[in-house]
Amino acid sequence: MTADSLIPELRLDRPASLARAISVVENARPGFEALLSGIHGRLGRAQRIGITGPPGAGKSTLTHELASACRARGLTVAIVAVDPTSPFTGGALLGDRIRMEAVALDPGVFIRSMATRGSLGGLAMATREVCDLLDAAGFDRILIETVGVGQSELDVAGMADSTVLVMVPESGDGIQTLKSGVMEIADLFVVNKADRPGADKLQHEIEVALGLRKGNAFRRIKAHHGVSLKKAGAAIPVEPDGGSAWDPPVLLASASQGEGIAPILDALDRHFGVMTDSGELAERRRRRLVRRTREVVNRAVDRWLWRETAAESMIGAQAMDMMAGRVSPYEVAAQVLARLKEGGTA
Repeated sequence: MTADSLIPELRLDRPASLARAISVVENARPGFEALLSGIHGRLGRAQRIGITGPPGAGKSTLTHELASACRARGLTVAIVAVDPTSPFTGGALLGDRIRMEAVALDPGVFIRSMATRGSLGGLAMATREVCDLLDAAGFDRILIETVGVGQSELDVAGMADSTVLVMVPESGDGIQTLKSGVMEIADLFVVNKADRPGADKLQHEIEVALGLRKGNAFRRIKAHHGVSLKKAGAAIPVEPDGGSAWDPPVLLASASQGEGIAPILDALDRHFGVMTDSGELAERRRRRLVRRTREVVNRAVDRWLWRETAAESMIGAQAMDMMAGRVSPYEVAAQVLARLKEGGTA
């Protein structure tokens, strides 16, 4: 099917057509950019929610429960679940549909599993573009479950309106919660498996870690030995937080038992409202589009560079000289770039 014929087929009641469109985009088949361009005017309706966290934190179970809760509220849900690709076989298990069997047959839920195909950052290369297709199809909520690679998994923040970081009591000690990276991108923290020992302690440690950045880390700590710190605290001015209008909450949940799900959805709705009112949502989406345009340009340049110019042959011709130490890769690269700047493409 051509891009022109697929565009009008992108509707909630046409899951087969939606799946075909996703395959076209995911595999970068001819016409996929025309398809994405054709649906651009239909974007912006869906609320995109990223769900990230370490492996074993229960992200899939939480995603399943959030989808069920959304359906109970009359919302349609699309789930994009990203699984890691084996560096040895190139395959991926893609078992999330099995885990979410209870909602997989719901006509108001669409589940798509994707392999990373070597992409870093917890997402597949085409995840952002697939989310565009789901947005254009008319879904109310898009849940993006990342691979779960730990603290380097930051890409989801660049493509989601709200980012949920899922942690468990076994996630680490207080020092672990203070690390930069994934802790700084979350709009909402969920301590899952809260029925296990240490959940309250982890919740408190996360709140302290967040408070350190805002200058009010110990506002809920009682004075030691009954000493009143009101006067002392009043003498130490706290700089107001000039950043986001949103203060990330830290919530407890037990997804496997369906507990604590409603407060998470309520917090996500509040976050979406605050971001909308403050203008932060529009700014996030603007940055997303700018970043997407750069990615499209980089992809086109990369394709042109290695397929339509003499860059590959120029490098190959000097491989032996590089091996012998007569020339360095940096010098060869400089020669290639100089040739391209002069218009030498053949």
